[in-house]
Amino acid sequence: MNKYRAWMWLASFLIVFLVVSLLVSSPQPKEYPDYASDSPSPTGVKGLYTYLDDVSRWSSSPELLATLGNNQLLVMVEPYFIPETPEMKAYMDFIETGNTILLLHSNPKGMFDIDTSYIMEQAIEPTVVFNKVGEKYDAEVDSFVRLKTKDRDESLLYDDRGTIALKRSYGEGALIVANTPKWVTNEELLNQDHLSLVQLLLQLGTNTGENILFDEYIHGAKNTSNLTTLYPRWLLVLGLQCILLTFIWLWYRGKRFGPIFIAREETVRFNDERLKALAAWYQRGKRYHDSLVIQADYLKMLLQGRFGTPQHMHWQEIADYIQHHQPTIVNKETKEVLNGLGSLLERKEVSKQEYLLWSKRIDRLQRKVEQDER
Repeated sequence: MNKYRAWMWLASFLIVFLVVSLLVSSPQPKEYPDYASDSPSPTGVKGLYTYLDDVSRWSSSPELLATLGNNQLLVMVEPYFIPETPEMKAYMDFIETGNTILLLHSNPKGMFDIDTSYIMEQAIEPTVVFNKVGEKYDAEVDSFVRLKTKDRDESLLYDDRGTIALKRSYGEGALIVANTPKWVTNEELLNQDHLSLVQLLLQLGTNTGENILFDEYIHGAKNTSNLTTLYPRWLLVLGLQCILLTFIWLWYRGKRFGPIFIAREETVRFNDERLKALAAWYQRGKRYHDSLVIQADYLKMLLQGRFGTPQHMHWQEIADYIQHHQPTIVNKETKEVLNGLGSLLERKEVSKQEYLLWSKRIDRLQRKVEQDER
């Protein structure tokens, strides 16, 4: 009977274990990258992608864009990296053959010869955006930069801080740049007038019969530049050899690696660890006012021994007393320190900056009094 009971307990334990495992290992929500056209998350662009007609995705290298012909609109939303020079040249060739690129980047500086200027602060509330004919739109522009226009550029959208979107012609095609990629995200597309502004940019970049492509090549982590593509191979080999030779030379010279530990006996006998611990306690607790009170009490004791000022005197009275009996000793700086200590010590809290400033002033006055006694 006991044998069957043991098996029953074991089976019950296994069942409970399986149930708990199934509950814990429930499938987690799929994570999508930002600004991806197939992402239904708030930071994705799937809403706009499904809203448009004649739209598709482009995930191949930009060198293959030349096979598409002309009358194409390529939408680049917040690239994860700046493509290399050959890839940027392929994008430019794609434009010059009669196509259009719509680049939505929060700071497009470094791409397509676009230059930007920084603004002092980011707009917190919805901004009034104007198009080229002066029509007003309400939108959120959360970029810290504005686009710099050239003589050949056409300013499409702007606010009171500068240009938000511009159009620049290259050959038979054009480049449209805007610093507001969040307008096309799922969570912002229907807020304020974002959809109207996005439609305006798409209409300015498309003609009758054009197809729209969403560039997903710029969202692939495998397409980013790495160490072997940023630097020539001969330079990498030379750098690796220099590192190995340096390591061998240091080893040959007998250099030790790692930290140098000093024996505790060599430092304890010459230092007061209690004083260091007390200073660390004051610093961790931000007890700046208490520290200034201790310094001030010691300074008042020195002044009493040097000039005979009573301990109960206020700091301003001490300054007047010393100036009356020893007028040649009290200068302008000394009087300012003594007059300011009274109001400073009456406060309950002192900031770190004030503590450092007044601690230095008290220390200088303390040393001056000690030197006068000698």
